[in-house]
Amino acid sequence: MQKILLILFFFLLNGCSLNNLFLQEEVDKVMVVKYTPYMKHHRAYFSRTSLQKIKGKKYLYLYNRKTNDLAVLLHMYNKYMLHNMSNPEERPFVMYTKPTTTFADVLRGFKQQGFRPIHSLSSIGYTASVSNKRYKGIKTLLIETQEYTRLLSLYKHAIKTYSARKVKNIKTRLPKHLIAAYYNKYKKQAKTNAQKTQLNIIARKLHLPPFKMIKKIKPTSLLKEKKKTNTIEKVDIKNEIEKTPIEEETMDEPEEIVDDPIVIKPTPVEKKEIKILPIPKVRPEKPYTYYLHNASLNELSTYISNKATKNSLSYNQYNMLSKRKILLKEERLLKYGTLEELIAAYKINKYPKYKERIMSLMKDKQKQN
Repeated sequence: MQKILLILFFFLLNGCSLNNLFLQEEVDKVMVVKYTPYMKHHRAYFSRTSLQKIKGKKYLYLYNRKTNDLAVLLHMYNKYMLHNMSNPEERPFVMYTKPTTTFADVLRGFKQQGFRPIHSLSSIGYTASVSNKRYKGIKTLLIETQEYTRLLSLYKHAIKTYSARKVKNIKTRLPKHLIAAYYNKYKKQAKTNAQKTQLNIIARKLHLPPFKMIKKIKPTSLLKEKKKTNTIEKVDIKNEIEKTPIEEETMDEPEEIVDDPIVIKPTPVEKKEIKILPIPKVRPEKPYTYYLHNASLNELSTYISNKATKNSLSYNQYNMLSKRKILLKEERLLKYGTLEELIAAYKINKYPKYKERIMSLMKDKQKQN
């Protein structure tokens, strides 16, 4: 271990940057960020110093229907390069142009490869983000794509058939804007309570507005209550008729009858002691802004993992909290992470702050030895 640290320190003293230590070249190359059964996340840094605009932009999306591949078209001086964002292992297609070559000729050439321009990524189950970034001191164009094609088809089948069985246990979250229009279409067509309950299960997973179910009172129960009231009234009338005495006409004078006064003694009422129990103090729930700005990593993790939280937050709020959780994890890794953990993380993200932290840890180890 000491020999390795000495060799690394020797290279650093001779002006060798840490970029040459890790031999992976990531500029103008598509990288895999995350792979799950229902989502594929890819990232690419393209050098933007020599990029020329295509229809007012520095990039253009092309799509291959047969292979379901999304590609990015870039223009550099006398050539066009098509990078496949869905298949990182595939080499980019290069087309050299002449002064007489038109953009229609370029599109015709890539059309032979199966790629055509596409304007709506959500229609094919893709989301993308583009931003300008500095990578290893180079001005780059960062393009990230997420593919939800398989997950989107599963949700469409579940909504169309009004059956949430196949998507009930899926944990991967589908962005709402990919499925909201399709869901609203079949929501209007739902008639039975069984269809509405199934759509409500799907809506909770997608964080879309569900149906408000109204319980209908059966008319038979109302008829039974009316019959009971009628029978009670009839019985009371009969009892009153039987209790009333029938007067008979007599020729003799009626005798005066004097009734003895009846004294009613009030029954004593037992006094019961009522114990007043103290009201338990309920801690007020912390607002969303607290978790967005002030909560610790442990508090934020427990808050996000709660099912009630996921149902109450919107898609954008949940994304903001997830991004803050990633930042807090990075801060913890930078403060308390080991040299091996930091090097492994740097190979994936290539952030300069990881590089500085690795350098300082290597110097500290060298001083201790």
